[in-house]
Amino acid sequence: MLSRVSSLGLKGIDGYEVSVECYITTGLPGFDVVGLPDAAVKEARERVRAAIKVSGFRFPVSHITLNLAPAGTRKSGTLYDLPILLGILAASGALRLPKIRCAFLGELSLEGKVRPVPGVLPMALAAREAGFEAIFVPAENAREASLAKGLTVYGVPDVKSLAAHLTGTNPLSPTPPWSPDSQTLPLPDFADVKGQEQAKRALEVAAAGNHNILLVGPPGSGKSMLAKRLPSILPPLTDEEALEVTKIHSILGLLSPEHPLIEASPFRSPHHTISAAGLAGGGSSPKPGEVSLAHRGVLFLDELPEFRQDTLEVLRQPLEDGQVTIARVAGTEVYPSRFMLVCAMNPCKCGWYGDPSGRCRCSPKSVRQYLSRVSGPLLDRIDIIIEVPALPFAELRRTTPAESSAAVRSRVTAAREIQRKRYQGSGTFANASMDPSQMRAFCALSPECESLMRAAFDALHLTARSYDRVLRVARTIADLAGSEKILPEHVAEAVQYRTYSFEDG
Repeated sequence: MLSRVSSLGLKGIDGYEVSVECYITTGLPGFDVVGLPDAAVKEARERVRAAIKVSGFRFPVSHITLNLAPAGTRKSGTLYDLPILLGILAASGALRLPKIRCAFLGELSLEGKVRPVPGVLPMALAAREAGFEAIFVPAENAREASLAKGLTVYGVPDVKSLAAHLTGTNPLSPTPPWSPDSQTLPLPDFADVKGQEQAKRALEVAAAGNHNILLVGPPGSGKSMLAKRLPSILPPLTDEEALEVTKIHSILGLLSPEHPLIEASPFRSPHHTISAAGLAGGGSSPKPGEVSLAHRGVLFLDELPEFRQDTLEVLRQPLEDGQVTIARVAGTEVYPSRFMLVCAMNPCKCGWYGDPSGRCRCSPKSVRQYLSRVSGPLLDRIDIIIEVPALPFAELRRTTPAESSAAVRSRVTAAREIQRKRYQGSGTFANASMDPSQMRAFCALSPECESLMRAAFDALHLTARSYDRVLRVARTIADLAGSEKILPEHVAEAVQYRTYSFEDG
């Protein structure tokens, strides 16, 4: 007796079709699972056995062989519990599978309930692309699966409910496509930040062109406060970008059952004790790291020099390529990681080097040692470096309201719209990711601008990479000003964002 149940699997951030083939034959009782299953898949035997009996069915006293095809691809996780159970019941004649093409996935409890699993959205999208008409998922994952429009989604609470649906005695109701309500959670506003107009301007430029930025200043100057308000001035995600970001969070099980779509740009702020694998992704069964969770959003590294050197160095490839490649014995996975890097640090160990109060007692040697924890190649990949000085008392007592995030966001969105039209169809979405041919086309300099750049190149000892980054920032500043050409004032402001010295603080 043979049955075949369709299910799905995950590879990277995309799903693929998996066929669960069940063969029941006479002989000594046994239960074998083949097709490169991991430990969690093998343990499904006991969960399925208990769930079948508790749900009122007879578990066949025969030799059961289960094959997960394609057999050459490693299968992991508990999502195959439900299709394995259905395969056994169908092969033994206890249930009939639907005539329409549909897929099943879900983890089983010993009492027959269907528990949620991670990665449902990418698998539902893969099911739609493969031509499935319906998908049966755990009830808690139903809203998430419904984001894959064009696919009938059934939320399954337990095995008994699914059996009643398949026999036609009590059909399940399809889950309607989920859509967000008009209310959005308020984000921290720039209006709360007193002073620091230079830093706010630098963050506006960074947001407009998706540029990496480093904030340097003493403790309490507002570096973290500014960084945490950056998402409030970023343009809204497009529908395609929101689905792309949601897929990554879905794989790690970070979505809310009530609100399964990530609508705002993500903001990730890992602690400085994070490992290289936690930041870039990895593990024996590769999973996305913080750089991928920050895709299309912000990765904020506070107290930058406190991060381990090897941890910071893993950022170099994702920053350059917009993706991270993780190679393991089981295979190689590629995860997207096109994020805006925002860093904050003190100018020395005590944090007060260069402050007019003179409270810093660090020696020049200790200052150099502290600053040298951030490597030159990483600094070269940062477009904007801005000093955030301590605020004077008069600034703190000022009662005039600061500019709101909404006002800044309107300018940023207008600049991004210019870039969207400029790079339409090229794969580039912001000035920070321009390729050399695009730079030649859109960053042409007048003789006056070229003279400014030559002087800056010699005075600041710029590398070829940092020279390109200055040009990209100048292009963004011109976009914010609504200028088609890069003017001398745009170049001057872009150069100003590279003048902080890491040799003498």
